Amino acid sequence: MNAFRSAIQLGRDGKLFLSENAVLRYLNFSALYLAQGAPEGITFYAIPAWLAMNGKTPTEIATYVGVVGIPWSFKILIAPVMDRFTILSMGRKRPWVIFGQLCLIISFLVIGLIPDPLNNLSGLMIAGFFISFFGAFQDVATDGMAVELVPEHQQARANGLMWGSKVIGVALTLAGGTALINTLGFSTAIPFMSVAFAFFILIPLGFRERPGEKLLPWTKGKASQISKSIQLKSWKKILKNLFKVFILPSSLFLAPSICFNGLLNGFMDTLLPIYTIQELGWTNTSYSQLYSVVTVVSGLFGMFVGGYLVDFYGEKKMLSIYLTSFIASLFLMTSLSAFWGYTTIIFSFILIVTQLSVFISIGYFASAMQLSFKRVAATQFTLYMAISNMGRAYGSDLVGTLKETFSWDQIFMLIALSPAISLVTMLFINFKKHKVAIYKLDLITN
Repeated sequence: MNAFRSAIQLGRDGKLFLSENAVLRYLNFSALYLAQGAPEGITFYAIPAWLAMNGKTPTEIATYVGVVGIPWSFKILIAPVMDRFTILSMGRKRPWVIFGQLCLIISFLVIGLIPDPLNNLSGLMIAGFFISFFGAFQDVATDGMAVELVPEHQQARANGLMWGSKVIGVALTLAGGTALINTLGFSTAIPFMSVAFAFFILIPLGFRERPGEKLLPWTKGKASQISKSIQLKSWKKILKNLFKVFILPSSLFLAPSICFNGLLNGFMDTLLPIYTIQELGWTNTSYSQLYSVVTVVSGLFGMFVGGYLVDFYGEKKMLSIYLTSFIASLFLMTSLSAFWGYTTIIFSFILIVTQLSVFISIGYFASAMQLSFKRVAATQFTLYMAISNMGRAYGSDLVGTLKETFSWDQIFMLIALSPAISLVTMLFINFKKHKVAIYKLDLITN
């Protein structure tokens, strides 16, 4: 409540600049990440649960999730464009955030026009692909803005608030989307949700990145000197700086670590609705309600605990604890296969792994921000996220193949390999040495 009062006071003083106040940054990025949860809640959770409820095979569902996950790997192609081109008088990344949200609204409306979506998986995958594309588009712009505007000492806490908000957005959209699909039907429910989603575009329209910038293209203002100083104006410089920072040892070790964590997320995203609905006999409503509850709880803990723990104990230590705990949870789930009929066991497992996933994501986001070079912040940070999402898309697609070959308890055991590899590679990251290397690189660039 105090945060909102502070924001209101800032509005009265006319200081709605993200670079100038931590409260505004926390509120802005939390709200934008809450908005990012909407497309993921529908495409990655509500629709797969709906398909599973209507008898689609694990392979069909996994293929759908794999396809809609592909655009999140394309982010690395989008990010350099954002680092190279922008309406600098409106900020380095804010114009792209606004554009991405407009396109998301349109994409949501289009998916509701697909005829007979249950028996038209190709059309559903194409429409879901474009929702994911513009969701990824907005994600790149938001991340780039956060890396540039959030000071290093606030990054862990900001990531906790951001990722927690996104998880809550996924949960609310999953629960609301499932209820609307079951009540109104798919073709009516999705466009209805797009109308509600449209209100989020007011967020980037209300704040400016730095003092003196334009609020809209036709209003008064000009580009800030800080933005001008870090804006690279040639593809050669962007690619050269990206290459130099990415081949640093810590960057190279973060890449496989975050990739295998993405693989783990892809496994779990696709596996849980199939496992609970088709193996345990749940309905898509019961699954979405349970998953929504645990994700809201996980999101809240992520917002108010996850960032604090990373900030206090450090990224490496907390990631080691989280990844080890995830491995232990998968082994414990396998050992309790005789008790899978008890809802309490399944609820506890989903709650634990969902909470750990949120904490792990916060740790990796904070790590990626620390390793990013501000001159190519959007591109470098997005490269890490693209690598993660490549793993996620492959993990989702692999579930169908694994299910055809292995039993459920064997699958849980195999999945444990992903966090194990993430854990080993992450241990080689050295943040202090990397910061010194970035400082030297910045001097050379200047």
